[in-house]
Amino acid sequence: MKRDYYEVLGVERGVEQTEIKRAFRRAARDCHPDVNAHDPEAEAKFKELAEAYEVLSSPESRAAYDRYGFDGVRGRPMTDFEHTSVTALFDLFFGGSGGMFGDALRQAAGGAWGAPGSAAESGEDVAVSVSISLEEAVTGTTRTVDVEAAVRCEVCGGTGAAPGTSPETCTACGGSGRVRRVASMGGFGQFIQTGPCDVCDGRGTTVADPCQECHGAGRVRGSRQIEVEIPAGIADGQRMRIGGEGGAAPPGGQPGDLYVLIGVQPDERFVRDGHDLVHRLDLTMVEATLGAHVSIPTPDGDPIELELPAGVQPGHVREFRGRGMPALRGRGRGSLKVVVNVTVPRRLDKEQREALERFAELTDQANYEEEDGFFDRVKAAFRQ
Repeated sequence: MKRDYYEVLGVERGVEQTEIKRAFRRAARDCHPDVNAHDPEAEAKFKELAEAYEVLSSPESRAAYDRYGFDGVRGRPMTDFEHTSVTALFDLFFGGSGGMFGDALRQAAGGAWGAPGSAAESGEDVAVSVSISLEEAVTGTTRTVDVEAAVRCEVCGGTGAAPGTSPETCTACGGSGRVRRVASMGGFGQFIQTGPCDVCDGRGTTVADPCQECHGAGRVRGSRQIEVEIPAGIADGQRMRIGGEGGAAPPGGQPGDLYVLIGVQPDERFVRDGHDLVHRLDLTMVEATLGAHVSIPTPDGDPIELELPAGVQPGHVREFRGRGMPALRGRGRGSLKVVVNVTVPRRLDKEQREALERFAELTDQANYEEEDGFFDRVKAAFRQ
């Protein structure tokens, strides 16, 4: 079972991003396998540490982890730290490419250190935008989106080889797509570097007779449609990642991902506040004074019938639990909050003005005072 990423780094959940980096630096010195070869568990410890740092060092992935735990970052591609983490240590301990000591070490290595990542090239990531209504955000919905990207070549089946032929195993790397090299570090000794095979470009295979349709790439430019399931409770501006639905990769590589940016259309009836929805109920001063029966809209389409008492005041709030937005990837729903707003006439004719003046003559401050108001209750409490 995985340990909590904050526990792995030895920090509290609320720490600043700079402390995340410092904690990784401290821990990496003790458990990196290239500098701690006597510990048989050093490699596993460092891979666990590096995974925790990669998630928590990014504000976006850290926020997803804080909210949803491991489910929030499940499927997220992780860097292959097993073979290339020494380069990461150079960046952390020696100031990266701008650090004087780091530059000296890189020069001593003769530029032999390769870039991290998997051997074979991955497909391109694709981004699309989808607009939905608030009602659809409440219930969840589906959309069919057009994805324009590389697709597998149908002529060669994605192999890159001409019909009737097959790719051959690369003799330089034995089909692994990676080769190991010994890099000299001058007075610091030698290190073993693993990187993509130069002969097959990390694919593990070579093609002697390329496909004429895709010229050996195994993919061509095309368009396809994907049906996207949008979960209930999603908010405006959130992004969905659908793994493997982006552009096709060259032979031996992994397809890219599809990112769907969600836009929720404004709704004049509601304002969203987290999982709650707020509805402004406009009453005339007469309705507020005499009381009123009103029908409150809901995002489900099932209105709420509400009786408001005489003398209801501006700012009065009625809360209906479970009638707001669903919790994304969770249980339950927020509340629908109805806030009373009292409107005042902007234009009056002579007769209306005279009626109001007569009303003003018939009322005094006692008509506006709350029965058993706040200060009355305070006084009663002190008398006890």
